[in-house]
Amino acid sequence: MSDKNNKIPFNEDNYTHNINRNNERKLDRRGFMKTLVGAAGVFAVSSLPWGVLAAKELNGLGDKKYPKQKITDVSALPIGDAVDFSFPGEHDSAILIRLSEKKYVAYQNACTHLRCPVFWQKEEQEMLCPCHHGKFDVETGAPIAGPPRRPLPEIHVRVENGAVFAVGVKRYEA
Repeated sequence: MSDKNNKIPFNEDNYTHNINRNNERKLDRRGFMKTLVGAAGVFAVSSLPWGVLAAKELNGLGDKKYPKQKITDVSALPIGDAVDFSFPGEHDSAILIRLSEKKYVAYQNACTHLRCPVFWQKEEQEMLCPCHHGKFDVETGAPIAGPPRRPLPEIHVRVENGAVFAVGVKRYEA
């Protein structure tokens, strides 16, 4: 048995010889907490503009502007008929239905359940999603049968100079 492991390396009364006492106070508990609070503050301040934008978007305060787009001429769409179009983007399928002489409704043409296309059934006066037999009320876009729980997003339309124009998308209301 050797005495090598039982020896104190220096002539000190404790084993703290490996701690650099000059740097000991740099990262104590208080310093660590100050650094943590400072980092959280910097993160909060830097994310504030994105939070304001997200809050405006979620509360519907931010209006999205879309350019007015002609859908069809009034004379080309008899009462009770529908026409498909794209709005606001070319990949956003929509449907315009003429309900009476002066009443038009338009909706995004994707079921709110699984985004299958929705078709207008003139005889039944309802909008049908053939994927799961979801049905929507033509007056409001609200689901009346099947698995969809949310209404179809409505598109605002305006009649000007004998033509029907899409002018905006109604904000979704939860």
